Order: sequence, then C-alpha cells, then structure tokens
Amino acid sequence: MTQSTQLLAGRRILITGAARGLGLAFVTAVAEAGATVAMADILHDSLQVAVADLQQRGLKVAGFALDLGDPASVEQCASHAIDWLGGLDGLVNNAAVTNSGGRTSEQLEVDMWDKVMNVNVRGTWLMTNACLPALRQSGRGSIVNLSSDTPLWGAPNLLAYVASKGAILGMTRSLARELGGDNITVNAIAPGLTLVEATEYVPKARHQVYHDHRAIQRDQLPEDVCGAVIFALSDLSRFYTGQVMAVNGGFVMN
Repeated sequence: MTQSTQLLAGRRILITGAARGLGLAFVTAVAEAGATVAMADILHDSLQVAVADLQQRGLKVAGFALDLGDPASVEQCASHAIDWLGGLDGLVNNAAVTNSGGRTSEQLEVDMWDKVMNVNVRGTWLMTNACLPALRQSGRGSIVNLSSDTPLWGAPNLLAYVASKGAILGMTRSLARELGGDNITVNAIAPGLTLVEATEYVPKARHQVYHDHRAIQRDQLPEDVCGAVIFALSDLSRFYTGQVMAVNGGFVMN
C-alpha cells in the first residue's frame, strides 16, 4: 500500500452490518486505506469468520455483537467498540433489514413494517446518538448513512424498506445541520441494486431493469460503493455535508 492511498491513516471507524455484503466490502476498503475498524453485526458466526480473515491479512479490525432492534445492544456495542478503538473518528451506519419485498402496501403486515422501521430508522438514530460524544471529541467526526436509490425513484412493492431509506435521507440532512458546529459531517450514500447476499431474493427481472437502464450497463458490485465511503470519511470531504451520493451507475441521476 503506497502512502498516497492511505487516506484514512490513523482513523478509528465503526461500521455496522459488517459481516458480509456491502458492509464487509466497506470494512476491507477502509482498513486497507489505513483505518482501524470496529466491525458490528448480529450475524455472530459470519462476523467471526470475516474478522479472522481480515486479521490474517494484517488489517486492524475487531468484531462486536450488535442487534439494532435492541437499544441496550446498540449502547453496549458502541461503548465496547469505542473503548477498543480508543476513540472514534467515523461511523458508517450500514446495517439494515430488507425483508419487506414482494408485497404491496395492502399486503404489508404491521409487524413487518415495525421491524423494518425499528432496525433501519430507529437503530440508525440510536447508534448515531451513542457515538456522538466520541465523534465530538475527535474534532473531525464523520457519519456516513447508507440509504438506497429506491426512494429516489419510488421502487414499488418494497414500501417499508423504501420508506425507511427515505427517512435516512431526511435524518442525514437534519443531523448535518445539527452537528456542523461540532465539525461533524453527515452524508448519505444511496447505492443501486448491488450483487450481495441480501439481494439474492430480488427477482431476476428487477436485476435486469437495473442492468438495462443504468448509464453504465453492468451489474453493481459492493466494491463500486467503497470509494464514496472512503471519500465521506476522509479529509477530502471536510466541507461536504448533508449530501446524498447516488452510487448506482447512472440508474438514478440525483
């Protein structure tokens, strides 16, 4: 790794939903860029495998249990991760659930709506609050919220998820104004449909719609989103806040 690629050298970063998919790609890229990374996830076994693999590669990572649906778990995860890191310079709110797909608004159950909102919206809010004292102390804190391009174009039959990711966009902008005085930037990244474990349930026809209507006509991979995350966590973005980066190959041009 050359010095020019160490954009996050010395940074202490917490990434949720880090055991697989986009989260694991973010951890790998951020650690390779020089950061020390706390990996948080509810998937205990997958998390331990991922941590061991990255540590074997010489990257500075550790794993922490997290259930975003449980406020006590959020507080405990943040506390333990920050203690291990010795402070906190950046938070990537990536963890989410997507299991409301394939249902119309009328078919969507109340329990499913509540679960998606509790994890994706309330959980992101709680994790952010748990990390704010350490981010303020850093003096150069960065928060990166993972939204989705689905609220930008109104994806059908996915209402709870789309509504939750739309809420993340509003939360990002409001927090950016609240926290600017603390020198904390808050930005959102809105990926398109990405080839990860969490999207295996998505019908092939939906994948094809994305493929055919992107300006860059190919499948989207987790690695395609990593540059935006590194930018948002680095000093390159210190005057960039309250913004939404739609990383989707030009399917939606925000």
